[in-house]
Amino acid sequence: MSEDKSQVKIKFFTKEEDETLNVSDAPLYVPASLKRYGLSEVVNHLLGREGETDETKPIPFDFLIDGVLLRTSIQDYLTKNGLSSEAFLSLEYTRAVLPPSFLASFNSDDWISSIDTINPQSKSVLSTNMTITQAKILSGSYDGIVRTYNMSGNVEKQYVGHSGPIRAVQWISPTRVVSAGNDRQVRLWKTSNDEVTDIDDDEVQDGKTLAILEGHKAPVVSLSVEYKSNRILSAGYDNVVGVWSTNYKEMTSIKPLEYDSNVLSTASKKRRKMAVQDSTIRRRSPLSLLEGHSQPVEDVIFDINDSTVAYSVSQDHTIKTWDLVTSRCVDTRNTRYSLLSVLQLPNIHLLASGSTARHINLHDPRISSTTTDQTSSKLVGHTNFVVSLTASPSNDYIFSSASHDGTVKVWDVRAEKSLYTITRGEQESKEKSKVFAVSWDSDIGIISGGEDKKIQINKGSDITK
Repeated sequence: MSEDKSQVKIKFFTKEEDETLNVSDAPLYVPASLKRYGLSEVVNHLLGREGETDETKPIPFDFLIDGVLLRTSIQDYLTKNGLSSEAFLSLEYTRAVLPPSFLASFNSDDWISSIDTINPQSKSVLSTNMTITQAKILSGSYDGIVRTYNMSGNVEKQYVGHSGPIRAVQWISPTRVVSAGNDRQVRLWKTSNDEVTDIDDDEVQDGKTLAILEGHKAPVVSLSVEYKSNRILSAGYDNVVGVWSTNYKEMTSIKPLEYDSNVLSTASKKRRKMAVQDSTIRRRSPLSLLEGHSQPVEDVIFDINDSTVAYSVSQDHTIKTWDLVTSRCVDTRNTRYSLLSVLQLPNIHLLASGSTARHINLHDPRISSTTTDQTSSKLVGHTNFVVSLTASPSNDYIFSSASHDGTVKVWDVRAEKSLYTITRGEQESKEKSKVFAVSWDSDIGIISGGEDKKIQINKGSDITK
């Protein structure tokens, strides 16, 4: 059988800001059998990038046709879309996403449920007049301890006070963190950070609880911090979203919750013991509790561009949009499956939600949920619950997901399948450890944690530039 030598007429264009990457948009003919590697060779040839130096060495490119990443040969694309080889195609080229190679792994004492990061350019730093010089990782664990790690993998500080597994952690500033867990509490902590000075709360030692925020009647599993408005959102298994202030002095003081003395369960005894130890710590009530979900709330986030708007997802199969000024739900989007995680991709007007159905749903929140023509799509590839989502810090279209199938995947919303799959632990093990959390930091990389009691770091910078 003779080799197919058919050609197709194309032109190249790019939206890259670097003008040295522009090629002529004059039409040219290329073999229809070319895939992205061959097309990348063509563009590099046109750019004169076939040398060994930084200025002349080839750059790997990805290609899009009508906004969709090309993952096959041009011929396969033509066949799939019912086009003949006489079609004239416009191919957009952009710097390729490179594999997120393994960088490091840190050990923990128990399952890692949640991760957050801070670096000199983090919003949690830029929103203050403080500066830091090194990136750090914050983790919450099932042993009830919050930990901060430096980039050598050493634990710099442990925060002890929760009486149950930690389910969520977030940096508020270089000297403040917030955590929440199965003990139904949200805790504000004063961190130990030698790089910054903080004149407030001198009576509270570093590593100690500043305040206990009480109001939830079930485990609190997710937190979101909005730095400009000094607000915290919490997602609870009591079907409620809590709204709090990062400044506990703003909030109403309350008495500690009382526990039924007739209940003799181990968990209740532990809670009572911790309550006695915490009797001198300030207790604060929520600014408001948002009621509307009929099942446990799994995740909640602020709108990145509007701090008066929030989104929550629940086991009741819905994504809700909240007006935080009026404390009202202004939109409910129904699905057919329990939702476990939510992420906003603001510059392309999408919300991503991870589900128990193993896929990731994408929809535009600007389109009314009552409209019959709702634009939504699904990203399929995970084989178990999708429990955590995090956006690329440098590319509007790319994000990462963590799943109970033991993997972290990197996605581009313009592609039908994931770009890369990050595996953890023993590759030959048949039983893969669940991944519970993933965070993408511009300085550190893609950080994930889970059932294997490890924090794993994969390359995250430069892979999408």
